[in-house]
Amino acid sequence: MQNDGEPNHLRRAMLGGGAIAAAGLSLMEQAHAQAATSSKLQEILKRGKLIVGTGTTNPPWHFEDDSGNKVGMDIDLARLIAKGLFDDPTKVDFVLQAADGRIPNLVTNKIDIVAQFMTITPGRARQVEFTTPYYREGVGLMVLKDSKYQNFADLKGAGANASIVWMQNVGVEDYTRMVLPDIKVLQVESVDATYQALNARRADVVASDQSTVRWLLQKFPDRYRDLGFGWLPNSYAFAVAPGDPVWLNWVNTQVREAFLGVDFDYMKAAYKKWFGIDLPTPKVGIPTEYGL
Repeated sequence: MQNDGEPNHLRRAMLGGGAIAAAGLSLMEQAHAQAATSSKLQEILKRGKLIVGTGTTNPPWHFEDDSGNKVGMDIDLARLIAKGLFDDPTKVDFVLQAADGRIPNLVTNKIDIVAQFMTITPGRARQVEFTTPYYREGVGLMVLKDSKYQNFADLKGAGANASIVWMQNVGVEDYTRMVLPDIKVLQVESVDATYQALNARRADVVASDQSTVRWLLQKFPDRYRDLGFGWLPNSYAFAVAPGDPVWLNWVNTQVREAFLGVDFDYMKAAYKKWFGIDLPTPKVGIPTEYGL
């Protein structure tokens, strides 16, 4: 009997290879199914609430309003995740933690996710996994409304005749000299003390997170002015425990669609409320992710 031109042993080998490939695919499917059922995502859905690590002392990110309610951008984003999980933004418990408690609480499973203006760094990324960023931070410069310095060029030109106030930090002198090589530097013990120094005119300008500058300009438009200059960019993102691609992918999907898809109106309102920023409406048609 003639065959199709291929030796019988070769046909058997090819058929065997197909069977092996099918078996391999089946094992992969089983592995994916197991990962999905053992994911933090499934744990949270079964529990019926999200547990978020955050703080309460850093407006406009996380703080308490006059009624004692937790508010801020991080709080709004945490509630957006709860809404995506349960169709209910109230199904979230907040665990209050200091900045140095963020990673320990996450890796010991005390919380599901960190929403606490956490900066992405390579060192931290060795311990946790970061989502795609939801904000790009930087240092900004704010002056009193009646300041004689109308812009950054005026301030830089003043040299040592001007003074800048920072919250105390080991890198302050270096950070300042990057952009203002001759200005006098004053360091104080807290963020609040920097604004007190500016208000008392003990300093001409305050260096602060640009998000905080935007927040204060919204609250006190008749008191402060932004000099319109920023540097030292860094990215804020959620952090999750390592080794769970299902949960990480789900949160990334939620973040992306908050900027570009079904939850855009929610994100637009949050950016406007906390930073005074008008997010541009995503273009309809070709997804911007393709750069076309």
